Amino acid sequence: MQEEAEKIINKLDLQPHPEGGFYKQTYSSDEKAGDETLLKKYKGERLYYTSIYFLLRSQDVSHLHRLKSDELWYFHSGSPLTIHMIHPEGTYEEVKLGLDLDNGEVPQYKVPKHTIFGSSVNKQDTFSLVSCMVSPGFDFDDFELLSKEELLEQYPEHRKVINTLASH
Repeated sequence: MQEEAEKIINKLDLQPHPEGGFYKQTYSSDEKAGDETLLKKYKGERLYYTSIYFLLRSQDVSHLHRLKSDELWYFHSGSPLTIHMIHPEGTYEEVKLGLDLDNGEVPQYKVPKHTIFGSSVNKQDTFSLVSCMVSPGFDFDDFELLSKEELLEQYPEHRKVINTLASH
């Protein structure tokens, strides 16, 4: 399965992502939004939406981070993936992204804006290939990679997931 992951990384020309895993932007809207409401929430104009491929191998994790926008996740292939979330009010939730609907997996999920989240592959020696769409479009100015120290200080009750998914 690792060979299959490497083949997909190469064929799709995926690059390392700062949060972990590999990605490539596949689409961004031709139009930008910048009305007064949007400008109050974001610095400058934003594309209406952007979309990426995202591949996570079993040995990788998507480190805990936060976005100012909602992010839609779509499962494509490989192992199911778990999206780990700490909601703004501090509750923890996990969602299994995959195709085994009888066992609670979902093929699509929206991570709400301002939620701290990361992901991990559910099985060993494999990978998960998903797509993620952000609206308003993704911009690194709206991306916050959170440290283990700051997360443990704010959410000590979620020590296990923080120790597993937080960056150093």
